[in-house]
Amino acid sequence: MEILKKYFPELTELQISQFEKLENLYKEWNAKINVISRKDIDELYLRHVLHSLGIAKVQQFMPGAKVLDVGTGGGFPGVPLAILFPETNFHLVDSIGKKIKVVQGVTEALGLKNVKASHMRAEEVKGEFDFIVSRAVTTMPDFVKWVRKKVAKKQHHTLRNGILYLKGGDLTEELSVFTSTTLYDLSDYFEEDFFETKKVVHLPIKFKK
Repeated sequence: MEILKKYFPELTELQISQFEKLENLYKEWNAKINVISRKDIDELYLRHVLHSLGIAKVQQFMPGAKVLDVGTGGGFPGVPLAILFPETNFHLVDSIGKKIKVVQGVTEALGLKNVKASHMRAEEVKGEFDFIVSRAVTTMPDFVKWVRKKVAKKQHHTLRNGILYLKGGDLTEELSVFTSTTLYDLSDYFEEDFFETKKVVHLPIKFKK
């Protein structure tokens, strides 16, 4: 938990309390429905929570903004971002129902009113969003096919509306067809070795009628 305070010193008492509860909540749920590996659960704040919040170092979400988290799994990056941005609306979706059950349990226990969690595929989601976030659920070309029609036209943020994708390793080949992508190295924001090859990929999506 101290690692979050180190990089996000402006957290309110409520946010600190909510973040502190995450460890026990995920340990309890993980005992019933395995959504996080044993190794990762012991390093939850580094590997899941802080990693998710890497997106916030690239773009702060505005009040009233809409963010879609595709393939959220147990709630990452959506749940940590929803704690950090309580006035932003988050829709977390996953095609595996038991994972969404965990997300619903966690968000209810935390009292997060800005999160909607749905058991559905990305293609089935209705509505438009300022940003679509995810943690490497598939290759970027496939991901773009799923979500490109769900990006809102009206701009409210510094970055153009589109995808904010957490991914690691060499992305040169995968992103070669997307000339408008910008890569942000998380090692520029976080000094831990875990982030050495981790990136946030921003891909603006042009609005098409």
